[in-house]
Order: sequence, then C-alpha cells, then structure tokens
Amino acid sequence: MAATGVAIGVIFLVQMVVGVLGNFSLLCHYLFLHLTGCKLRFTDWIMQHLVVANLLTLLCNGLQQIMGAFGLKNFLDDLGCKLLVYLHRVGRNVIMNSTSFLSVFQVITISPKSSRWTNLRLKSPSFIASCVSLSWILSFTINIAFPMDLTSRWSHRNITSLKGFGSKSLDMFHAVLLTGTDVMFMKLILCSSGYLISILYRHNQRMKHIHRNNSPPRSSPESKATKTILLLVSTFLCFYTRSCLFQVNLALMYNPDEFMVNLSALSSVFGGFPVVSPFLIMSLGSRSDIRK
Repeated sequence: MAATGVAIGVIFLVQMVVGVLGNFSLLCHYLFLHLTGCKLRFTDWIMQHLVVANLLTLLCNGLQQIMGAFGLKNFLDDLGCKLLVYLHRVGRNVIMNSTSFLSVFQVITISPKSSRWTNLRLKSPSFIASCVSLSWILSFTINIAFPMDLTSRWSHRNITSLKGFGSKSLDMFHAVLLTGTDVMFMKLILCSSGYLISILYRHNQRMKHIHRNNSPPRSSPESKATKTILLLVSTFLCFYTRSCLFQVNLALMYNPDEFMVNLSALSSVFGGFPVVSPFLIMSLGSRSDIRK
C-alpha cells in the first residue's frame, strides 16, 4: 500500500474518531441536562438536530473513505453501500438546514421589539420546530435518487469510482432540485448572519454610549448566544466555501490525479465542519445561560 494512501487513511480515521467523540459527548451533555430537569434554550434543541446530523455524516462518510484509503475489503453489499451514500447525503442537508435555522431563529429572538416582530417571536418556537422536522423529511425525500442512480459498486477504490458519491450520474432535474435547496438555505444563512451582525453592532454602540462614564458593559446572555451562533455559522461558511472550491476544481480537471481526488475527499462534508462544530458549541456555550 502506498504511503500516501496510509496517510490519507490515518487522517480520515483521526477526523472521524475526534468528530464522533465530540458530537457524542455533546449529545450526552444535552441528554443529561434533559434528565436533570434543566430548561434548555430553543437554539439548543436545534443544535441537537445538528449533532445527530454530524454523527450521521461522519459515520457514513468516514467508513467509506477509511476503507477505501486503506484498501480494505468491502464487507457491505450493494444495498449497504447505497444506504451509506444515502444517509450521508441526508445528514449533509440537515447540517445546512439546521445551521440556517439557528441563525434565523436568533434573528427573530434578538430583533427590536416592534409590533411586526412581536407576533413572529411568540410563534417562532413552534414554527422553527416544524421547519426542523420537515427538513429531515425533505432531506430523506430529495436524496432518494442517490441510491437509485448509483450504479458503481463500492470497491476498495471507492474514492475514485464513487467520485462525488455518484453525483455525476444524477439527472438534470434532480441536480437542479438539490442545487436549488442549497442555494435557498445559503441565502437564509447569509441574510440572517448579516442582520445579526448589524444588530450586534448597533447594540454595542448603544451600550458604549450608556456606559461611557461607568464600568465596562457586560454582555447579556442574548448577546453571548448571538456571538456563539455567528461564530458557528461563520465556521460553516468557511468550510462550505472551501469544500465547494475543491469540488469545482476536481470537476473541471479532465483527468485528476490521486492526490487531488484524496484532497477533495478530505474537504467533503463541508470540509470538517461536523468535526469542529461540537467543540465550538462546548467551548462557547455557557451553563449560566441554561435555566432550571
């Protein structure tokens, strides 16, 4: 086995182990808070969906890539291979959807208390809850074509033979549908993030004016939560952009070498966002924001 293949396999293995441990630890943390009677913020409920989607993508994608990199014999049949591809795509979509819902819900939460926002703020928990639930249904539905159209059998060279997880075998309608949903949720993320930044900026300016002759102002729990979500969303956008650039570069290459294929595979699943995001949430989240 080539040294490059071993190195790639080790990177995939470390990435999957670290990501699974981080997301599973965060999931256990939320479960412990629920069992002890703590009242979680609604954004924590959305983050639980994000954690589940992270685990789904890491396990499904990591298993394929690790076995392909180490040249291990395939122990799954054709149906098992297609199921991994399908669940990976579902988790990928839910990650994007949950990230957009986090930023949108935070916009509604901290927006000025004007008459047009009041009703929406009161209804937003049930509205976002329905949207998150529907996002799973939508993800399961629009990705059903992946296992149907995947004609290549998973072998020990699955990274090359399934380049892009069979995306090149999709028909035009399905490709447009997938692209359209991605674009829609990316617009939600960008617009809500920009609005959050403007709200935080105006809030900081007011606080500086009020406290200019007093002690330095302390950040409110809402401000801390907003900054946490902004950092999480910014990290997602950075990884997503890098992943897209690698995928586009790979698609434009007539005969990509093994190094470019492996590099593109390493940047898949939003370039490692499922690995980094739980540690961001754990490091920036505050127990003081969770009320009993």
